[in-house]
Amino acid sequence: MIYKSISECVSDLEKHGHLIRIKEEVDPDLEMAAIHLRVFEKKGPAILFENIKGCKFQAVSNLFGTLERSKFIFRHTFDKVQKLIDLKNNPIKGIKSPYKNFSTGLLALKSIPKKVNYGPILFEETTINQLPLIKCWEKDGGAFITLPQVFSLDPANTSIFSSNLGMYRVQLTGNDYEINKEIGIHYQIHRGIGIHQNKANQLGKPLKVSIFIGGSPAHILSAVMPLPEGLSELTFAGALAGRRFRYIEKDGYILSADADFVITGEIFPNETKPEGPFGDHLGYYSLTHEFPVMKVNKVYHRKNAIWSFTVVGRPPQEDSQFGALIHELSGSSIPKEIPGLHEVNAVDAAGVHPLLLAIGSERYSPYQQLKQPQELLTIANHILGFGQLSLAKYLFIANKEDNPQLSTNKIEEFFIHILERVDWKRDLHFYTNTTIDTLDYSGNSINQGSKVVIAAIGEKKRELITHSPIENGKLIIPGVIALDFESFTTHENAAQELETLNSHLSTLNLEGLLLIILVENANLISQTLNNFLWVTFTRSNPANDIYGINSFTKNKHWGCEGPLIIDARIKPHHAPPLVKNPEIEKRVDKLGEKGSSLMVLSNT
Repeated sequence: MIYKSISECVSDLEKHGHLIRIKEEVDPDLEMAAIHLRVFEKKGPAILFENIKGCKFQAVSNLFGTLERSKFIFRHTFDKVQKLIDLKNNPIKGIKSPYKNFSTGLLALKSIPKKVNYGPILFEETTINQLPLIKCWEKDGGAFITLPQVFSLDPANTSIFSSNLGMYRVQLTGNDYEINKEIGIHYQIHRGIGIHQNKANQLGKPLKVSIFIGGSPAHILSAVMPLPEGLSELTFAGALAGRRFRYIEKDGYILSADADFVITGEIFPNETKPEGPFGDHLGYYSLTHEFPVMKVNKVYHRKNAIWSFTVVGRPPQEDSQFGALIHELSGSSIPKEIPGLHEVNAVDAAGVHPLLLAIGSERYSPYQQLKQPQELLTIANHILGFGQLSLAKYLFIANKEDNPQLSTNKIEEFFIHILERVDWKRDLHFYTNTTIDTLDYSGNSINQGSKVVIAAIGEKKRELITHSPIENGKLIIPGVIALDFESFTTHENAAQELETLNSHLSTLNLEGLLLIILVENANLISQTLNNFLWVTFTRSNPANDIYGINSFTKNKHWGCEGPLIIDARIKPHHAPPLVKNPEIEKRVDKLGEKGSSLMVLSNT
């Protein structure tokens, strides 16, 4: 079905049993988010909130809560768009089979954005304080838009094809924002809108920005889709929607004609205000920092507009399904752009950016007798310079020829493969004092941290332990244990503690033990693989928090002869983890009692 609006999507989902209506009054302050989280955790349906306290509009969430539902939403265009992306990555295929790929090329032509003079978005104007002001986590700085489509034009090239449509969080209330007149936009300078703002700054003029909410579900996905060079987000949105992206030019701004809401405004050079905190996708709060402030011009909405939102937090969440859907659509695009790379997995359970698993090929045949990583390191450098993959802290890379069946999606098997082959004396490659994700607080300060590449190649070298050889150690997976440690104080104290630990462990038989994780609660981290991934890779900064038994430095190369140690204890500078509010949870429990439209909370 071709959806022109969120409303049409909601009706279609309800018709096919993929949506529930919440008729009772719900509070946008924490309660709606708590309901969403409860339904998502149960793999439940999309949720339409009909009665929001203090607001005349309805809201929908969990549209993309399962991969199956996402593919149902795009069932009529999904396969064609897959082919379109594949042709963009491999144009020779289109030349070799022009008739076979004719319909795909025609789809691209039909997806060109269309300028119109009028659309549903011009139905009425409103103000920020009349919108659904949804606050998701207790310590959030205010209400946020969590599924925004933030649109900007290149100040040096105002062609619609040079525009950027991205999903950058938007703070509507709180902090020092003047209600109805100012909102905050959080983004990194390397993002498309950041490049546009930098150009506007150089020209000494404000950047005009439009924020779309709703419209076709395809428009939402297009804002987060990593697209091949030369394929615009608006063209992709039209292709996936099965309908050209319609836009209106009004008062110098671009409006999405089919959106449910549009907020227009300007970002002036060097004007910032404190933005945050915000409960983010790593499972922690991102703290308050200076980010651009947008001066609000107008707020438009269509008739019977529906506000679309999601809730982010410790993965997996609904945004994890975006990743799964994107992989389904374009999973082959990154390997095709990096020679020798077969697959890469930005591990969702570790917060996506902190941990990458990759498989490449060693093709330097004259030197293969050395049996050490060579081309894998070239591939690793390419990965860490590629788009958002550059935000990674840990990159584990294996050689495909050592096990052609190896998959980065089978995470435990992948780690075992690496640990059976790695040489800690040789295979650790650090990048110190570099950039990491703005939302990652494991580093020394905002945007600053380190990276490590762990590349392993060759035949299996060892058997991994399947029990802990250390008293009080808890086995996580073969070759990896968690060890309880005192709470972290300073890195200086940690270094002394690790010297003492090194002296003790050097006397033990640690054969088959490759990795030790230091934590405050070994039972928690050893309970599930996801706990291991989340705690270890979100709470450590490689250059600061990696140690080793019998470590050494030779010609500025660091390695160790015994097990590697990662200090994954919570540090004083870390952001606090997200915790549900007990009182709100009790209220949601009551909403799920028999006879309520929220019974789905108890029986889904």
